[in-house]
Amino acid sequence: MKDLLLITPPFTQLNTPYPATAYIKGFLNTKNISSYQVDLGIEVILELFSKSGIQEIFNQEIDLQSVSENSQRIFALREEYIKTIDQVILFLQGKNATLARQICSMNFLPEASRFNQLDDMEFAFGNMGLQDKAKHLATLYLEDLSDYIVENIDSDFGFSRYAERLGKSANSFDELYKKLLDPPTFIDHLTLKILKQKLELIHPKLVCFSIPFPGNLYSAFRCAQYIKKHSPHIKTAMGGGFPNTELREIKDKRVFDFFDFITLDDGELPIELLYENLTKEEDLEFKRTFLIDNQKVNYKNNTKRHDYKQADIGTPDYTDLPLDNYISVIEIANPMHSLWSDGRWNKLTMAHGCYWGKCTFCDISLDYIKIYEPISAKILVDRMEELIQKTGETGFHFVDEAAPPALMREVALEILRRNLVVTWWTNIRFEKSFTQDLCYLLKISGCVAVSGGLEVASDRLLQLIDKGVSVDQVAKVTRNFTEAGIMVHAYLMYGYPTQTIQETVDSLEMVRQMFEMGILQSGFWHQFAMTAHSPVGIDPESFGVTPIKKEILFANNDIDFKDKTGIDHSTFSFGLKKSLFNYMHGINFELPLQEWFDFKIPKTNIHPDYIHDCLLEDSDFNFKGNSKVVFLAKNVIAENHVKTKKKYTYPYTRITIHLKTNIISIDLEQEKANWLIKIWGESSIDPYKKITLQQLKQNFEESFDDFELFWFSKPIQQLKENAVILSL
Repeated sequence: MKDLLLITPPFTQLNTPYPATAYIKGFLNTKNISSYQVDLGIEVILELFSKSGIQEIFNQEIDLQSVSENSQRIFALREEYIKTIDQVILFLQGKNATLARQICSMNFLPEASRFNQLDDMEFAFGNMGLQDKAKHLATLYLEDLSDYIVENIDSDFGFSRYAERLGKSANSFDELYKKLLDPPTFIDHLTLKILKQKLELIHPKLVCFSIPFPGNLYSAFRCAQYIKKHSPHIKTAMGGGFPNTELREIKDKRVFDFFDFITLDDGELPIELLYENLTKEEDLEFKRTFLIDNQKVNYKNNTKRHDYKQADIGTPDYTDLPLDNYISVIEIANPMHSLWSDGRWNKLTMAHGCYWGKCTFCDISLDYIKIYEPISAKILVDRMEELIQKTGETGFHFVDEAAPPALMREVALEILRRNLVVTWWTNIRFEKSFTQDLCYLLKISGCVAVSGGLEVASDRLLQLIDKGVSVDQVAKVTRNFTEAGIMVHAYLMYGYPTQTIQETVDSLEMVRQMFEMGILQSGFWHQFAMTAHSPVGIDPESFGVTPIKKEILFANNDIDFKDKTGIDHSTFSFGLKKSLFNYMHGINFELPLQEWFDFKIPKTNIHPDYIHDCLLEDSDFNFKGNSKVVFLAKNVIAENHVKTKKKYTYPYTRITIHLKTNIISIDLEQEKANWLIKIWGESSIDPYKKITLQQLKQNFEESFDDFELFWFSKPIQQLKENAVILSL
């Protein structure tokens, strides 16, 4: 028996748990409040894609004469699907690696329409490894089954969302309410069967649903409906990303037939108060909570207690979740998407909120962006070590809005100081703090990828967005990451208010050049959406758009609008995405941009060498005294030699450094070599001790002249390229 049951309703990711319930459970541990967490998404998927689940799918009656040829083929091959499904799922869980050879033989899996794309497979994936190729084929196999389910069993099914259309900017609750009055669907029955088992096991007093996305909303309501019918004594609450952004103006009382409470923003204190209220009848305190009071929807925020600091909320706790049972899939040939869907990641946050907090398309008026609070590097790496110990996983996804560069540096140094072997990635802003040295430091600490918003590759629009970067700056930063061996993914936007067709074309040209130069490896175009809590949504007239107003009784986030330009930006969608698919695979850079569109577009105004020229600037000879100097190598060998030239002898020292992948040697005057080795030796006591360049200069000039001449000499430049890092 537990006090709280924390539920993520179907569906989010297949490969790793959505972290919200793990964050809350970690906090509840610090308060000695017992809890149990469930990811209904993975549990339903595993029930559905099992021998018995697929058998039940094919037992459902369908009219074979009226269904598509694809469904007819899948039904005809049903025995093959039933025979192979358990082995395929085991393979995707990493428990049956040898099956990869059978899968890749192309004579093992039944194949329907999803396999028609295999002609492009070598183009899309190149000579990918056996395991990855098999994962992709197994993913197509599951998608064929999904197509059959959508056509014949449940049209709302999707691997990472369920009945998403019902939650997307549903200003009225009517459609969702009507759906909830219908009998449960096939997927609902699976979900409710598992929910019933959990309720009987846990006997909770309060069930908290974390709803991150619109695609989780319907299932959450269906589960809450079941609880209210069969266990009316149990209180139900809703929180998470969806209510935080979309339900801030809720007025419809019918919602509270399903949920007793809806909490907003950080969930720790609101849930703690709900728990405390379970044993009280008066003096009830609430934090940012909607509930029914006097037959009306009321928002209560009557506690004097403050939200918890990030340092005090505990380490996320993944206990109860079936970590070994998540499945890795490879859907499309996008390297960043493979990070999302392949492998299991422990999720952590470096800082609450966004340190920039100015982008005009972003929900900067809401607490999850507005309140910026970083966590110390020591606490973060403590939490990483605790999660490694508890989960056995060394992969980390920092789920920040934008990870702060200075904190990333400190985390990297702390990881190296503790000699940890971890793999991590995060979201960033492409700002100038990401120097070559910092990027290399991040790389050696285990960073494998970053994603960031380039948004619109136009300086006018970047200024209008208040992004705080320029195209020139983004190009240099992405170059720095790429040269360090860190993959870069760019979020790209089209259709921003007042954006012209010319600017869209020019933006595409900028993106083309960045891929051609090899400084971007992945990207994704999305059309601008105006949200209610962004500066554009709050003051649309200032941005040249007119909102189409609707009465808000339920959800309010995406706002329909008219742009004064009158341009239908959606016509660019296919061409932008098709060109990007080609550029990501290193082909067709030479094609005119017009080739990607079936309507006339203007020629680009961007010079064909614009990005190339941006990268020509060399700032290697800037002296920044506050830069931290980090000596990376420990295996340093010094040998004294004498060089004779025209009867004169020159004593010198050869310093040889053994790095992981190569050996470098530099020659220095003996006295200066001795000074350098002494400094290096002192740093080896604490290899990542923070000595600044200015301190190094002062120390050097106690014995020698002109530190700059020494620091920018050829041997030291070679050293800095391989074994010494400067980090701001």
